[in-house]
Amino acid sequence: MEAVPGALGTSASLALRLGQTVFSAASLLFMCLDVEFYSYTSFSYLVTVMGLVTPWSVSLALVDAYSVFVKGLPRQPRVLLVVIVGDWALSFLSLAAACSTASVTSLLVNVSSTYCPSKICSRYQLSAAMAFMSWFLSFASTLFNLWLLSSL
Repeated sequence: MEAVPGALGTSASLALRLGQTVFSAASLLFMCLDVEFYSYTSFSYLVTVMGLVTPWSVSLALVDAYSVFVKGLPRQPRVLLVVIVGDWALSFLSLAAACSTASVTSLLVNVSSTYCPSKICSRYQLSAAMAFMSWFLSFASTLFNLWLLSSL
């Protein structure tokens, strides 16, 4: 079995997971700095999804760190399938949340400044950008693990 870079248990996977954790936590932080985020459904959806992505990424980063620094974990197809399905579901949920947040923020910016002051809208835009980055890393991790699954 050849080592797939970015697959579960490698240092590249650890870097992907740490990136997902940082970007999802940053998205959550930028969105929650304003107490008015709950007035729009897409913003609440982003907070919910990033609240799921962050612990998922942290837990898999811990698995990767253990595998890289202590010892390699045996690769079991069923465990890898659970990781792939979880990554896939969360990556599509985070893509949907990032797109909906970006579109609502764009709409609020273009309508008028009374709905969304520039300081708050810039936070929403940063939150959507961080969510897109988290989605990109999550989807890349999904593809790497799917590649590994086919080689097992």
